[in-house]
Amino acid sequence: MQHRTPFPKTVLGALALTGAAALIGGLVPAAGAAGAPSAGPVGTLGDPTGVTTVSSGWSIPWGTAWLPDGSAALVTERNSFKVFAVTPSGTKREVGSVPESQTTDGEGGLMGVAVDPQWSANRAVYFLHTSSDGNRVARMTYNGSSLSGYRTLLGGIKKAKYHNGGALAFGPDGHLYAATGDAQTPALAQDRASLNGKILRLTRDGKAAPGNPFGNEVFSLGHRNPQGLAFDSRGRLWSAELGASSRDELNLVASGRNYGWPTCEGTCGVAGMTDPRRTWAVAEASPSGIAVVDNAVYMASLRGKRLWQIPIDPNSENTGTPKAYYTNTYGRLRGVTKVPGQNQFWLATTNADGNGGQPAGSDRILRVTVG
Repeated sequence: MQHRTPFPKTVLGALALTGAAALIGGLVPAAGAAGAPSAGPVGTLGDPTGVTTVSSGWSIPWGTAWLPDGSAALVTERNSFKVFAVTPSGTKREVGSVPESQTTDGEGGLMGVAVDPQWSANRAVYFLHTSSDGNRVARMTYNGSSLSGYRTLLGGIKKAKYHNGGALAFGPDGHLYAATGDAQTPALAQDRASLNGKILRLTRDGKAAPGNPFGNEVFSLGHRNPQGLAFDSRGRLWSAELGASSRDELNLVASGRNYGWPTCEGTCGVAGMTDPRRTWAVAEASPSGIAVVDNAVYMASLRGKRLWQIPIDPNSENTGTPKAYYTNTYGRLRGVTKVPGQNQFWLATTNADGNGGQPAGSDRILRVTVG
């Protein structure tokens, strides 16, 4: 499910972080229904074509992360708490489950997964999941056959029925990034001491990574419900975020910046807050997973039941005009994960999540070729 509760667009000036203003070179002006401006060189892109089914029989697949050698991807199921290894040809095998997981009868459960870039040496795999005491970042060992050795790395992330965030990704700096929702308490997104409504930057042991802007785990703040994280060819971090009742967002995330919630939803032009690079009406998007392939962000849409292609310029913050694909073709779309070494990505449906109207086992993972 994706949950939206209207929130007053009052400017909570007292909540704005004045320190973040110095980090912002300028505010992004509004530019119609698609949001941020598209001026500047953005290359011609191929269409995402050649869709084939990799694997079927899924029930709410949430996160996908490839092993560094490309031999398989690990895929989580939100409500069963199970983890599967899926080969490039689609062979699917259950490899374990994440202990102490719970659902929230909404958006919580077993969500993001990230494989350590040094997995061949340390066999470490990371999960963001809901437990009895809140959302956690946890680490397990995957030896190539099964999961073992559960350890909580970071707790204290408040949970709620909705707005749990959930994405995990390793950055080119070797640190782990985690997207957390505001747990239906919007003020937490502006509280530097809270782990909610943030993108966190962590060491492999779940500690605050060196160089974080506020001396804790927080990398950026002012997020409502970010469910997608991806790095581009220049190592920049992009995040997709569910808005409340008017605008969904694609943000280019930088250290110490404030992305506005709950002061703003979408573009607002408030000093000390960074506007999104693109926005959408909620009926067109309700974004979840994203991936960067060939200088474009590919963004899955839940309520919008489509895939958005957003061209990006690796040499500037400019984005091109978004283009929609597969509208109402595959239903609700959640996961987008680049295939290593290929101009391809895996695209996961989430039609068995209570909003899609389909029974358990009806979801699938698709392979999409760009070109």
